[in-house]
Amino acid sequence: MQCTTIYDSPIGQLTIEGEDNQLVGIWYEHQLTEATQETTTTINMPVLDDTKRWLDLYFAYKIPTFTPSICFKGTAFRQQVWGELLKIGYGETTTYGRIAKEIATQNHIARMSAQAVGGAVGHNPISIIVPCHRVIGADGTLTGYAGGIERKQILLEIERKTYNLTL
Repeated sequence: MQCTTIYDSPIGQLTIEGEDNQLVGIWYEHQLTEATQETTTTINMPVLDDTKRWLDLYFAYKIPTFTPSICFKGTAFRQQVWGELLKIGYGETTTYGRIAKEIATQNHIARMSAQAVGGAVGHNPISIIVPCHRVIGADGTLTGYAGGIERKQILLEIERKTYNLTL
């Protein structure tokens, strides 16, 4: 069973979707399609409450000490990339190229395309909790983000401020 709830965040309204008590998506308002809106029902599910609690902590400049139960829906490659995103530390950044090298190593291949990794990162369905905003360009610039570059910058600033406050 799929369920959704709305979360009003400091960076805009988010739609949170759960299925079988696992988190399957967090989308910004402009990301929702008619198909997504038609296939979901708004009711309560514990993972949705967990996700809201996680987001409450995050936006209060606190580091969440738990991750809601996640279910990735996508190709094996995309799931591997999204798994790598979960390894990026709070307040840290990495590049598409570094993720590509890690995946190439894991798959015992000589090289992996950073562009392919970028495509998978761009299709991350679980914004913020699966931190695709922590992936930057090789030259250190902020690159594409489904929520927009301004939101990416705000999320990174939240993490930097949180980190500095906990020293």
